[in-house]
Amino acid sequence: MNLITPVILMNIILFIITVLLIFAESVLVPHKICKVVINKERVFTTESGASLLSFFTKNKIFIPSACGGKATCGHCKIKVLNGGGPILPTEEVFITQKEKSAGIRLACQVKIKQDIEVYLPEHLFEAKEYQAVVEEISSLTHDIKHFTLKLLEPKTINFKPGQYIQIKVPGTEEFRAYSIASSPRQNDRIELIIRLVHGGLCSTYMHNVLEVGDKVVFTGPFGEFFLREESDKEIICIAGGCGMSPIRSIILYLAELGMPRKVTYFFGARTKKDLFYVEEMTELEKKYPNFKFIPALSEPEPEDKWEGEVGLITQVVERYLDIYMNGRYEIYLSGRYEGAGVLESYLCGPPPMIDAAIKVLTKKGVHIENVYYDKF
Repeated sequence: MNLITPVILMNIILFIITVLLIFAESVLVPHKICKVVINKERVFTTESGASLLSFFTKNKIFIPSACGGKATCGHCKIKVLNGGGPILPTEEVFITQKEKSAGIRLACQVKIKQDIEVYLPEHLFEAKEYQAVVEEISSLTHDIKHFTLKLLEPKTINFKPGQYIQIKVPGTEEFRAYSIASSPRQNDRIELIIRLVHGGLCSTYMHNVLEVGDKVVFTGPFGEFFLREESDKEIICIAGGCGMSPIRSIILYLAELGMPRKVTYFFGARTKKDLFYVEEMTELEKKYPNFKFIPALSEPEPEDKWEGEVGLITQVVERYLDIYMNGRYEIYLSGRYEGAGVLESYLCGPPPMIDAAIKVLTKKGVHIENVYYDKF
């Protein structure tokens, strides 16, 4: 009886080829010392052969990367100025033509084979690796949990409200990104809101394995989505599901400052059981006249006995903006009306919701440069 099937034989052959290629690269291909220049002023030397992502990690420069360098997440985008070689097929799916023209590459796919020059946003140099312990776990809905992580080393973290961290999945080299749900003024611990995703590597671990007292490793902070503190514009926040996380961070921070800017927060869910933090937001609404919380259900159940807004959250926003602009009609007649251009918007949720929200906001006159978003 032949125990070796064609499939097994093919796998054996592929394994042997892979081993031979690794051997050829490590032994037969000559290695040399290369120079890596970052932002024109940081100069490193390293032996050729490693990927840029591996080089960054070795030198404690943390680049967002969820897949551990397998070219499956597309998060580790950087700008290569010189020496990166031709773009690879594994990168093509993640990089637009505009990005390609600007020199954007995946750090995990660019091998250091010669002197190379790259550009990194300065905020990435502030990212660190953190050790933390799980201080509290609580259920918010049937599939969403709240986690509080107390920092061990370093003992504090500096981040902007709206940014995210990446949790390392134990036993792997993979990370998953989660927005921070707490105020940056609480800098000795962070809070996260995590939905259980069917088959999700990290969310399954966080929901079903992690317990209070367990240790967690994460890197960060990351992200260009954060509160623009230099602005004094009125704010509209729009979120759905776990998009609550960065918006909550922004709102809690503004509340600690006394809510200096007018904020209207639209939060969308399907049914009443999908809503959370309603009491917290309602209490803030009572405390700060400048803050208004508008939850909406797209498919309320009869047992919900829902008396609030109904419809897609973008439909609710559109109705609000109509009222907003009508209420300023007299100012418009006086010639002092700036329309919705005085608004600043922060959006967080699934891509279809974000795209629909941007369409509504810009149609109503919100300037696109004042719209900030994070697609989950």
